[in-house]
Amino acid sequence: MALQPRQIDLGDVVLRPFVASDEAAVALALQDPGILRWTAGTAVIRSPADHRARRWLEPRLQGWLHGNAIFAIADAGTDEVVGSVSLRDVHRIPDQAVAAYWISPLARGRRLGARALDAAARWGFADDGLGLHRISLDHALVNEGSCHVALRAGFQLEGVMRDYYVEATGRRHDSHLHARLATDAVPQLAGPAAGS
Repeated sequence: MALQPRQIDLGDVVLRPFVASDEAAVALALQDPGILRWTAGTAVIRSPADHRARRWLEPRLQGWLHGNAIFAIADAGTDEVVGSVSLRDVHRIPDQAVAAYWISPLARGRRLGARALDAAARWGFADDGLGLHRISLDHALVNEGSCHVALRAGFQLEGVMRDYYVEATGRRHDSHLHARLATDAVPQLAGPAAGS
């Protein structure tokens, strides 16, 4: 089921659909070993380095048409992409979706990941958004930064999934499962004016 693309203004950044001209910013982000390892996917990792950004971006340009709300996190002043947050598999299981996110190294330390994840979740739960009840996410246990983002954004830890995440090398990792419900307390995250 196609989704209507949306833009969400957070003051210092805007969540908006990706566009083809974001390829250079995505290429820069994919130079980060953590983003490449944990969020790029096997097809991207196995692509030649100079084709990875296009390989990552192409399906995301069409994501909204295929029921995936895929947001670029863009600087409000320059429109430069500094991250991504997505809600995929929307309503594949009734009233649920799966979240994913990354923040470019140059934009880290501003709690953008948690703020963007929270904003996407609020929109996902809203009646004038996606009308979801549950949004889940997972991350390899060794990806502690992702765990901090999830917890700050109100995604409670629900358990450990053994050998769930498989790297492109075939190495397996236990993963945390987090989720946030529409009925959960809303986290109070500081905005850009508070210096976060």
